[in-house]
Amino acid sequence: MRAGSGGFSGTGAPDQRSLAVEDDDLDGEVRTGGFGGADGLAQYLKDAQIDAVIDATHPFAAAISRHAAEACERAGVPRVQLQRPPWSAQDGDRWIEVDDVDAAARALPQHGRRAFLTIGRQEIPAFASVRDVWFLVRLIDPPAAPIALASFELISQRGPFDTAAEEALIRAHAIDVMISKNSGGSATYGKNEAARQLSVPVLMIRQPPPQPGDHVADVEAACAWLRERFAAG
Repeated sequence: MRAGSGGFSGTGAPDQRSLAVEDDDLDGEVRTGGFGGADGLAQYLKDAQIDAVIDATHPFAAAISRHAAEACERAGVPRVQLQRPPWSAQDGDRWIEVDDVDAAARALPQHGRRAFLTIGRQEIPAFASVRDVWFLVRLIDPPAAPIALASFELISQRGPFDTAAEEALIRAHAIDVMISKNSGGSATYGKNEAARQLSVPVLMIRQPPPQPGDHVADVEAACAWLRERFAAG
């Protein structure tokens, strides 16, 4: 659970951040790694005397957000979820919206034979049974375990990605279908613009529904929520 470095300065709140991976470019107190599920997080919130939680995890990290909601309820700690607004289809987009990766895998053979897979390493096994499709798999870091796909090429790249570079990548690999999570934001939006310009269909996986409770759409609104909580206290 995190926000951009310095994003919550001036709120009156001491800043503690929990990350899944190392990040040396953050201010405040940083904790890296998991908590051991909702029980472990609830205990941490009590032990560390946490006054409020801002859940700024990835929109598709549904299990982490669920654990945060459960832990905050048990510990009696107020929580807000920073829910990044999803992208909306534009004129010229050829989106086929699906609810999850399994639905995307089932639909894929109907839409192309050379697929650009940009959904992260954890979801790749859903496509292991897909045959007669070649995959261009993009990950931030090389995977620790072999990729369970019949035919693929792996590239390791870290965003942001601009439209021109994405268009060149799609052309170079003769991509005729793309699989993407509707993560929202600008860092990876270039692939959508490139697919639109090249008339490439996109299997777009919808965001999971947010957890019940307070929600905000950006860091500024999260800061306002935090100031209100501390002012009320």
